[in-house]
Amino acid sequence: MVKPTFIRANTRFAFKLFRELRKEETSKNVFISPASVAIALAMTYNGSVGQTQAEMAIALELQELSLEQINNGNAEVRKALGNLDEGIELAIANSLWAEQDVTFKPDFLQRINDFYKAKVANLNFSAPTSLATINNWVRENTKGKIKTILNQLSPDVALILINAIYFKGIWANPFDKKNTRGRVFTLFDGTQKQHPMMFQSSTYSYYQNESFQAVSLPYGKNRVSMYIFLPNPESNIEEFHKNLNAENWYEWMSQFQNMKGTIVLPRFQLEHEVQLKNALIALGMGMAFEGGFPQMCNDENLAISRVIHKTFLEVNEEGTEAAAATAVMMARSMSLKPTFTMMVDRPFFCAIRDNETGTLLFMGSIMEPKIATSKQ
Repeated sequence: MVKPTFIRANTRFAFKLFRELRKEETSKNVFISPASVAIALAMTYNGSVGQTQAEMAIALELQELSLEQINNGNAEVRKALGNLDEGIELAIANSLWAEQDVTFKPDFLQRINDFYKAKVANLNFSAPTSLATINNWVRENTKGKIKTILNQLSPDVALILINAIYFKGIWANPFDKKNTRGRVFTLFDGTQKQHPMMFQSSTYSYYQNESFQAVSLPYGKNRVSMYIFLPNPESNIEEFHKNLNAENWYEWMSQFQNMKGTIVLPRFQLEHEVQLKNALIALGMGMAFEGGFPQMCNDENLAISRVIHKTFLEVNEEGTEAAAATAVMMARSMSLKPTFTMMVDRPFFCAIRDNETGTLLFMGSIMEPKIATSKQ
């Protein structure tokens, strides 16, 4: 059983990371998988010591947990998410790719195998086939949605830790395509555009306060849902972000109640790529980019050089498909029941959450919905 303390730690990290990334791109779509980032960095954490380990623990909100509790927590989440209900597909995969002269330390390798079930391989990083091998692994484990995670392998790279997550959920109550039509979506700057909007009326888990409306749209048999948060017209998405934190999240989650209503939601698709180094340093783990990983392999002079995160999201009448990959690159140092109408026609926040464990699989702010120009 997944311990609530572990989920709460991951939830705090999720909102801290999202807040930092929003600072970098306030006017653009930002969509991340905090679960993917947390798993990739947890594997990396297993090789850290001293100040690097202490800073990573604080940044990842793991300071109150032992290494054993962290690894057990990730293993328990993986197990819990491995048996979801009908209509939901979720796959989590991990891998470690090392330069051919790198030898992993037995204790580190044992933990990575026992708790993360990671594929481990040594490659000649200078060979042209190595980049293709790594990218192919990511492509296969995201069902082709993340086609490449790396564009090149720098000469100083010695080790790469990767997590990949793929999600596909069929709405418990699919939208009827006949009801999808062009409607106005108003951007943050007031610009209006025509966009395909899906329409549905049913009974939903719903919550509203003086600042926003929120609805839970379940997949399959309600084990996993997409939560949509729409700021009120008198407010906006930036005001919503100011109150978006773990404490408020748990408070909001406890307030949802069943209510009949109508939802109008854009059909959209997006891809997002972000370098996490600056955000992670801002969260306090700067030492990890200088060194402190002697427990990992025979080359004890390693530091994180880059953390690359890519995501994919498509929301349509049938359901949702989402994927993410995170690569940590290690380099040598250097009365009448009330009803509601929720017209999602302006920037909004969304999250995909496992309702049993509370794990936040994906989250993001949609500033401008877009659709693919051609069928993939």
